[in-house]
Amino acid sequence: MKKQELLIDGMSCGHCIKALKNELTAIQGLIVQDVQIGKAIIEYDPDTVSDEDILHAIDESGFRLAL
Repeated sequence: MKKQELLIDGMSCGHCIKALKNELTAIQGLIVQDVQIGKAIIEYDPDTVSDEDILHAIDESGFRLAL
């Protein structure tokens, strides 16, 4: 399992946290450890979850990965 902290742009409230958490939780093989305004801590198996899966979930929730 790989643990990763994601920095997220565009979050500002509790609704944002819920939206991102819901999208990330929907990915099989990914465990959401924590979501706060501006970041998410996840754990996943890189053999089953791709970077594209994670980026797609962030995009679907209306946010962007901070670079």
